Parts: sequence; C-alpha cells; structure tokens
Amino acid sequence: MSTGKARLFSALSRTDGPRRDTLRRELVRAAAASDEPLARPKLVLASGSPRRLSLLAQVGLNPDALRPASIDEKPRKGEMPRGIVTRLSRKKAEVARDQIANDKDIADAYILAADTIVAMGRRVFMKPQYMEEAVATLQFLSGRTHRVLTGVCLITPDDRTRIKIVDTRVRFKRLSRSEIEAYIASREWRGKAGGYAIQGLAGCFVQKIMGSYTNVVGLPLTEVVGMLSGEGFPIHYNWLNAIDD
Repeated sequence: MSTGKARLFSALSRTDGPRRDTLRRELVRAAAASDEPLARPKLVLASGSPRRLSLLAQVGLNPDALRPASIDEKPRKGEMPRGIVTRLSRKKAEVARDQIANDKDIADAYILAADTIVAMGRRVFMKPQYMEEAVATLQFLSGRTHRVLTGVCLITPDDRTRIKIVDTRVRFKRLSRSEIEAYIASREWRGKAGGYAIQGLAGCFVQKIMGSYTNVVGLPLTEVVGMLSGEGFPIHYNWLNAIDD
C-alpha cells in the first residue's frame, strides 16, 4: 500500500466523529490529487452466476469480489423489455457499489452488473419459478423467434455509469411434448431467463441465432470488454500471462 493511501486509510478509520462521506469517494478524490501511480484496478461483479464468471474467465477476467444484489426483478406495469434490463442492471450495480463503499480492500473497484431477459414483442419471460411456468414458456417459444436482451451496467471508480443493451434473436425449432417433458425433468431450466440454457441441453432446440451468442448465455463479451477497455481497465493485461499457460 502506498504511503499516501495508508495515511488516507488511517485518517478515515478514526472514530472521533461521524464519517460524512464514503471511503469510495474519499479514495477517488485522493487519487485525483495524487501524483503516485495508480494501483492495479479491481473489479467487482454484482452477480454470483457461474455462467457469468465462466464467461469473464474466458477473456482473462477474474473478479476481485462478488457482490450479488438481491433486488425485486419483477417488471413494472407497462414496462418495455429494454427498460426492464436498463433499470435492473443499473439497480444491481448501484446496490453492489453501496455494499463496497466502505470496504477498504475494494472500495475503489469497477463494478459490473448485468440483467438478462427473454422477450417476444412486449411479452417478457423472466426466470420461471415453477415447473408449470417453465413448460408454458417453452411451449410459447417452440417454433418461434424470440429476443434475448441483456442490460450491462458498468460503474467506474469515480462513479460514472455506462449502460449498454445487447439484443440477440434466437429461433427455436418446433418442440415436441416429449422434448419439453424431458427438458423439464433435467431441471436445467431453473434460474434461467426464458426457462432454458443455450450452452446446455437446450442448445439442440436452436435453429438460428442472429447476434451475440455469449449474450444468450448471460453476458455479451464483446460489449463488456469494450466497455471496460473504454474506461481504462487493463483488460488485456492477463492475456500476456496466458501465453505461458
């Protein structure tokens, strides 16, 4: 830890009065006023999804911490699909930011959040909670083209917010009753937007994809890498080390 940062932590840890600001904001101000080189940026993922972790690892990113945000994900009355993923991804990122705001190890981290839904027109298919709901969703998607939308929200250490929405179209073949029953029995649909996982058994349901495959899995890598790179995160640093693996 640098001398300047150590002095800052020491000052902020005093209990002679109430803290009027978060450690995160204090660190941003200190960094702006300092001539010392910045430490390695940290990344916090506002999710505990194994799929998203695996996708980030694919491009050499291993978050320094996970801060899954527990929020109400129900769509609001009359809310359109793009509005849903924008609102929920932003909310998840903001909740995670508030969770780490006074954590001395990750207070100044970048925060990445995402929310994925399946939609057809104005109709939205979230994560089915019950078997009957999952069956009805697969029956509706059978033989049709649906959209998978992911809202990605990035909050930088100085609390600038960037949001991008990625929209992919997926065409399902016509599913037989036995296929739906077998898929439901596999339990793979649990916790999946639209009641299916394209990277799993349901991959054989897909006839055509127009757009990002990783978006359908749960995190559009092209856009995530672009957002992080655009905000100064050293996304390619670990690629050099990967050469030796």
